[in-house]
Amino acid sequence: MSFFKGAGVAIITPMHDDGSVNLEKLDEILEQQIAEGTDAIVICGTTGESATLTEEEHLATVKHCVQTVNGRIPVIAGTGSNSTATAVAMSREAESYGVDGLLIVTPYYNKATQSGLIRHYTTIAEAVHTPIIMYNVPSRTGCNIQPETAAYLCKNVENIKGIKAASGNISQIAKTKALCGDDLEIFSGNDDQVIPIMSLGGHGVISVLSNVAPRYTHDMCRKMLDGNVKEAAEMQLKALDLIGSLFCEVNPIPVKVAMNMMGMQVGPLRGPLFDMEPANKERLRKSLIDFGLAVTE
Repeated sequence: MSFFKGAGVAIITPMHDDGSVNLEKLDEILEQQIAEGTDAIVICGTTGESATLTEEEHLATVKHCVQTVNGRIPVIAGTGSNSTATAVAMSREAESYGVDGLLIVTPYYNKATQSGLIRHYTTIAEAVHTPIIMYNVPSRTGCNIQPETAAYLCKNVENIKGIKAASGNISQIAKTKALCGDDLEIFSGNDDQVIPIMSLGGHGVISVLSNVAPRYTHDMCRKMLDGNVKEAAEMQLKALDLIGSLFCEVNPIPVKVAMNMMGMQVGPLRGPLFDMEPANKERLRKSLIDFGLAVTE
C-alpha cells in the first residue's frame, strides 16, 4: 500500500472570530486544495491546532473532512496523544469515519523510552486496522524515534507503514531509510528538506507550505517523483525564504496569519498562540509578495 506520493497538506483549522471551529470555511479550503492538486489531506495535526481543540471538536472536524473530501484524495487524521489509551480511543473513532490513515505523534511531555515507544505504537496499531504514520518531531515532544525503533515497528507491526520525519536530522532519516527499506514510507515533516528527503527515497511531504502554495508544493514533489531532480531542487531553493518566514514563529502562527493576509479569512489562533510580532509579520508579508502570492491586507 501507499498512503500517497507527493504533497500532503498539514491543513490549518479555520476559526470563527469567537474562536469556534469554522467548518464552512474548512470546506472552502479543502475544495481549493483538491482543485490545486494536493495529494492528501492531513487533518487535526499540529498545524490544525489539535492541542487546543476539545476531543469533541477534534473528532467532529475529522468526520466533516472525510465527508467533504468524499474519497477524492486520502484523508489522514491526527489522533496521537501522550496517553496511549486516549490515542487508542481517538484512533478507533476516526477509523469509524473512514479515514485512510492515522498520524500518531510521539508522546509529548511525559515522553517515553524507546521500548515505551514500541509498546505505545504497538498498542495503538493493534487496536485499529487503519495504517499508521508515526510522527517524529522531537523539537516539540522531547521524544525521538530512533532509526532502530522505527525499523522494529515497521517490520513487526503490520499496520505501521509510515513516518513523518521532522527531526531535521538528515543523517538520522537516511539511517531510518537504510534500516527500514521499503517497509516504511518516509514523508518529510520539514518544508525546507522535502527534496533532500525524497532523494533518499522519501515519498513526499506533509506540508505547511501547501496551505498557501498548494500547486507549487505539489508540482515540486511531482517533478522529483518524475526524475526532474534539477527542477525540483530549484523549486525547493526558491521556496526557502517563504518557508523560513512561515516558521519564524511557532507553527501555525505564521501560516494562519499568511492565509489571512491573502484574504482567505481563516480566523484567529487559539491561546496560547497569538498574533505575530510586528517585525515578523512584515517579514512574512514581504516573503509572500516576493514569492508571487497575492496579499490583500
